[in-house]
Amino acid sequence: MRRLPRSRDRLLIAGLVLLAVAAAAAVGIWVQVGERQALDTRYRAGASVPDRVDIAASVQRVDAAGREMVLRVLVTPRGDLAEAGGISPARTLTLQTSPSVRGDLTFPAHGRISTVDVRVALTAGSVTDYPFDAYDAALEFGVVQGGEAVPVRMTLSNSDALFAADIDAYEADGAAVFDVGLARSTSALIFAVFMMAAMWALALAVLIGAWFLLSRRKGLTWPALGWMAATLFALAAFRNTAPGAPPIGSLLDYMAFLWAEALIAFCIITVAVMGMRAEAHPPEPKD
Repeated sequence: MRRLPRSRDRLLIAGLVLLAVAAAAAVGIWVQVGERQALDTRYRAGASVPDRVDIAASVQRVDAAGREMVLRVLVTPRGDLAEAGGISPARTLTLQTSPSVRGDLTFPAHGRISTVDVRVALTAGSVTDYPFDAYDAALEFGVVQGGEAVPVRMTLSNSDALFAADIDAYEADGAAVFDVGLARSTSALIFAVFMMAAMWALALAVLIGAWFLLSRRKGLTWPALGWMAATLFALAAFRNTAPGAPPIGSLLDYMAFLWAEALIAFCIITVAVMGMRAEAHPPEPKD
């Protein structure tokens, strides 16, 4: 008879399982804290003189398929450039931007300034490289008030949890310049890789089940066929949960999804055809 594990062995296995769970939780917390710190990071460029225009901008959303990102901008004049309350420019203020930003912004004198969402075109990269796609954006902001260039101080941050931003901030000719690199966040990348591994695992599970049915000449085993068909359609729904909703034809599809679907469909068809033949020609009973 097979000997059951002793109490010490069971305690050792339980301890190893708890240690593995604790290690996985610790890694998850470490990744989450790192991403939270990245979202809280502020990048600054420009002059810090009293009479200046402050610009606070944050990346609200990155649309990889549309190759653009939405930037929320708040402009605040300081010192002699603002009226007494500090929320309105003393003279008409124009925010001049780089070509990648969709148009300059003009704020009339004595008018209240509110936040504005602007769209920025992305360069490099392609969404079909998902989940390893990466993009660039060049931002340049200068301010003209009353026909004269005035000092500017800008702060840029990232609020899109699906993307990690690598930002280089500096000042050039009185303007605040930011070179932004965007890539999938660690959590989105981990989940996408897990999806690909899960797709292959499910496809291999269906392949093993089909091999068992064919080698044993089980015929039309309806519960098994139902499980295979359910897996085929469940994978399509599972694929649509990918972070960022990548389009069909991305690297995720060519590395896992399309192959898994093809393999499962082949297994279903083969099991159905061979099962029908087995049902039509059952083995003769032995005497």
